[in-house]
Amino acid sequence: MSLAAKLPYDHAYAGGYPGIGSQPLPTDADALDYLARVKAADGAGVEVGVAVAVDAFFKELKATPGLFSAIKASCILCGARTLAGALVPLAGTAPTNNNFVAADYNRETGLIGNGSTKYLDSNSTGTSGGQDDAHFSVFCTVLPTSSGMNYIGRLVLGSAVAQSQTSGSNSFTALNDTTVASTLATPSANSLIGASRDSSTSFVHVSGDATEVKASTSQSQSGANDFYVFSRNYAPSPQYSDARLAFYSIGESLDLEALGDAVSVLVTAIGAAV
Repeated sequence: MSLAAKLPYDHAYAGGYPGIGSQPLPTDADALDYLARVKAADGAGVEVGVAVAVDAFFKELKATPGLFSAIKASCILCGARTLAGALVPLAGTAPTNNNFVAADYNRETGLIGNGSTKYLDSNSTGTSGGQDDAHFSVFCTVLPTSSGMNYIGRLVLGSAVAQSQTSGSNSFTALNDTTVASTLATPSANSLIGASRDSSTSFVHVSGDATEVKASTSQSQSGANDFYVFSRNYAPSPQYSDARLAFYSIGESLDLEALGDAVSVLVTAIGAAV
């Protein structure tokens, strides 16, 4: 990688040195807004290589109809220079940090939980689209060390659940329904895990490269519990996770396979740029 690609994206010579050639710079308006907010949190702009990767990610999301607009709460948990920068939201309100410290953050691979006390409150209930128009996802770079640990979730006592976890050899996902066991194997590292519902009778579950449609009748999402990341929001049994995550998103129904492809390219490009 050239030295110019290591310059802050807003440096005077970020586009290349005079007489030596040029290199691409971010151009998408939403990406530039996000990068400026990350810079304010970090105290310096990210490298050109990181900024261009983020720019390409935003453009790829927008290339699939409805994908970008369906994301209502999200963070890219890698790439930024600091933990504070990583918690700047791509969309929605910034999450509330509970017990994560700078040492938990890796610019290439994301943020790691400890399985006992650390989680993000997304400050989103994930109900903006209604019970039949919803999704959640995480991009996991290091899998949790034991079963029963939740990647992301919320649970309303006596009502529906929206959560994703690892359980034995299978991944478990439910979206606006009671417990729905998955037949998909636990994904490998560096893959998307999540669910999307656009029907009252079924939802789509993605676990790495595998996809299944789960028959399930949606239930009303009573209460207003926020989604937690690295845990599920359920007071009697939080079930924290020690996974390492590089991305999460919550919002309306979307194409999980397209999202997973875009995030995978983003994380790979950031890893090469830092």
